[in-house]
Amino acid sequence: MRRFVGLIYVSLASLTLMAAQSPNMSIPGFTKSDAQSEADWEAKFRAIPDPKIMIDTMKRLAARPHHVGSPYDKENSEWILSKYKEWGWDAHIETFNVLFPTPKERLVEMTEPTHFVAKLQEPPVPGDPTSSQQDEQLPTYNAYSIDGDVTAPLVYVNYGTPADYETLDREGISVKGAIVIARYGGSWRGIKPKVAAEHGAIGCLIYSDPRDDGYFQGDVFPKGAERPKDGVQRGSVMDMPLYPGDPLTPGVGATPDAKRLDIKDAPTITKIPVLPISYADAAPLLEALGGPVAPMPWRGALGFTYHIGPGPAKVHLKVKSNWDIKPVNDVIARLAGATEADQWIIRGNHYDGWVNGASDPISGQVSELEEARALGELYKQGWKPKRTIIYCAWDGEEPGLLGSTEWAEEHAAELHEHAVLYLNSDSNGRGYFGAEGSHTLESFINSVTRDINDPEKNISVWKRDQLARIAAARTPEEKDRARAQQNWDIGALGSGSDYTAYLDFLGVASANFGFGGEGGGGGVYHSIYDDYYWFSHFDDPTEEYGRALAQTAGTAMMRMADADLLPYNYNDLASTVKGYIGELQKLANDKRNEIREQNREIAEGVFTATSDPTKTFVPPPTESVPPHLNFAPLENAMDALTRAAEHYQRVAARAQENGGAAISGARLSAVNQDLLMTERSLLDPAGLPKRPWFKHQLYAPGFYTGYGVKTIPAVREAIEQKDWTLADQKIVAVGKTLENEAAAIEKAAAALESAMH
Repeated sequence: MRRFVGLIYVSLASLTLMAAQSPNMSIPGFTKSDAQSEADWEAKFRAIPDPKIMIDTMKRLAARPHHVGSPYDKENSEWILSKYKEWGWDAHIETFNVLFPTPKERLVEMTEPTHFVAKLQEPPVPGDPTSSQQDEQLPTYNAYSIDGDVTAPLVYVNYGTPADYETLDREGISVKGAIVIARYGGSWRGIKPKVAAEHGAIGCLIYSDPRDDGYFQGDVFPKGAERPKDGVQRGSVMDMPLYPGDPLTPGVGATPDAKRLDIKDAPTITKIPVLPISYADAAPLLEALGGPVAPMPWRGALGFTYHIGPGPAKVHLKVKSNWDIKPVNDVIARLAGATEADQWIIRGNHYDGWVNGASDPISGQVSELEEARALGELYKQGWKPKRTIIYCAWDGEEPGLLGSTEWAEEHAAELHEHAVLYLNSDSNGRGYFGAEGSHTLESFINSVTRDINDPEKNISVWKRDQLARIAAARTPEEKDRARAQQNWDIGALGSGSDYTAYLDFLGVASANFGFGGEGGGGGVYHSIYDDYYWFSHFDDPTEEYGRALAQTAGTAMMRMADADLLPYNYNDLASTVKGYIGELQKLANDKRNEIREQNREIAEGVFTATSDPTKTFVPPPTESVPPHLNFAPLENAMDALTRAAEHYQRVAARAQENGGAAISGARLSAVNQDLLMTERSLLDPAGLPKRPWFKHQLYAPGFYTGYGVKTIPAVREAIEQKDWTLADQKIVAVGKTLENEAAAIEKAAAALESAMH
C-alpha cells in the first residue's frame, strides 16, 4: 500500500510490483513485505462484501416506515447496534432530543373560480406490498413549515428562485399578499418559501411537475421508475443555509440540559406556511390561472397552457403541526487504533427515511454495514488499523441533518483535536462513481478508484469514469485533455447530507461517495414508493453497485487509517483554489459588463422598442456600474499557498526517496497532527455573512441554492448580490484565511523536514 499517498499516485498493485522489482526501494515505515501485507489485507477486505446479505439487510431496514420518532426507526437503531456488536465493534447509541414537527391539519382547496379540494394523499399501488402501510406513513408535508391558515390569489413562480422573481418583475407581477405555487427543481425546496416570503407572499405550494420527474422523463411507477400522478415529495423546508440540525440548539448538541430557543425565535423555521402536492392536485390549480402565458422555460409537461396569474384561481392553504421534541438515535461504533488511536477516521450514512426509504438512504446504509462487517472479520483475523475507525449510522438526516449535526456539535472539541477524515454516503445506485469533497483528498480518491472493479464493465471504476468523461467532452481538445488527465477532478461539497457539520462547521477533511446514473430516476424520491419493491425493479436489484460502494469506501477507510503519512495533497488544493479565484475575477468582470450593457440598452430605448405593447412589460432599472474589485489580497495569498504546497510536496517526496526509515513513530505522529489541522485553518471563526455557523471559507451551500455549492462563498455571493463593499472586505478576509492555510502547510513541511534529520 502506498505510504505517501498524497505524492505518488499509482495503484496499490503497481506500488507492490515496484517494491518487488526494486529491492532498494522502501516505503516510509514499511518494508517490502509490509506493503505486500497491506495489499493482501485490502484484497481480503474487498472479497467479503456480499450482495445477498445486502439485499436481506435492505429488506429488513426498509420493511416499514421509519421516520424520526417512529417505532420502526427505533427498532432499526437497535438492530444496527446489535450487528456492530456481533461483528466485534465497540458500539453504543447516543440520543439527542430535537424539534421535529409532524402534521396535524393540512388543507389545500381552490375557492375561486371553481371549488376543488386537493387529495394530499398517495394511494397504494397493487403489487407493491409496503405502499399500503398507510397507518405508519407520515402524511405528505414539508417539515418545519410554520403553522398558518391563509387564503389568497395564486401566482405561478416556476422554480421559485431569485432569478424567477426577476422575470416576474419584468412582467409587472407582484406576489405580495399572494400564495405562490412553485415546481420542485432549480433549487433546494427550502429556498422556495424563503424567497417567496422575502417578496411578500403569504403561503407556498410546491408541486412535482411531470416534466421534471414524471411521465415526461419515462414510464411512471409501477410500470416504470418515475413519479406517478399522485406521488408527492415530502421534505424539510428548514432554512439550512443558516444552519442545519436542531432549530432550537444552534451550535451545541441537543442534549437534555441544552439551552433552547423558543420556537417563535428559531430562524430556520419558515416565515410562511408551505405544503407539497402532487401534479394531479396541482393541475386544476395551475389550469385555473390567468394572466400572462408563462415564458417558455417555465412551461412544464401538464396538458394545458401555463399561465402565471395572479388569479383568478384563489387558494385556501392551511397547515398545522404537532411541534414535538423527538429523540434521534445515532449508532456509533469504533475499532480502536493500534498505534495512532488518537487520530480518527470517521464514516457515516443515515438510516432514517421519510417513509420506507429503500433508495434514500438504505441503499447507502447497507453498503456501510457490509464494510463494517468486513472490517470486523479482518479485525478478528489479526488486522489492526493504526488509527481509530469510527462508523456512524445517523438518525434524523431527512428533517435537517439532525443526528450528524448534533453529534458533531456535542463532540466538537474532540473532533477538532482528533478527526482526520469524514467519509459520507447517502443514496446509492447502479452506474458511475461520483465523489465530491475537500480537494486535499482529490488524488487520494483517484488512487482508490483505480483499484476498484466496476461490476458491469470489468474495468476499474477510475477507467470507466475517465472514458465517460471522454464521451461527454464536446470538442476534440476536451477529449484529448480527458485522455491525458492523470487524475479526474472531484466536485466541491455544498450541503444536503451528513458531511455538512464536519466540513463546514468543524473543518474536517471530508468526502461524499456514491454510484448512480443508470438505475431509476428520482421520481419516487421522498414518497411512499421509495421502497424495496421499487429499488429491486428499477435501481440496483442485484446490489452489485452496493458492493462496489462498500469496496470503494472501505478501501479508502483502510488506506487512510493505515497511512504512515496522512495522504493529503496540497498541490491539488492550491490548483483548485487558483481556479476559484479566476472564476471570481471573471464573475466580477462579467457583472460589470452586463450592467454596463444593460444601462446602455435602457438609454437607447431597446427594452421599450422591443416590448409588445399589448402585454405588460417593466424594463429593468438603471444600476450603478460596479467598481473594479481589488483581488490583490487573494492573489498574494494564492502565491503563498502555492509556494507552501510545492514546498511540502518536495519535502515529502524527499522522504519517500530516502525511504523514511529514520523517522520515528513519535515524530511522524507529530507531523500528522500538523497535517490534520490544515483543513481547520480554512475556517474563519466569524463564519460567513448572515450565517456564522458556516465557517469554511472555500465551500458552503449557497444562501439561495441550499444544496448547491458556492466556492469561496463569502466573496462569490457578495458579487452575485452586488454588494461591492462587502466583496472588497471579504477578499481581504479570505486572503487572510489562505495565508493561514499556507502557514499551516509550511509548519507541516518544516516538521517533516526536521523529522528526517
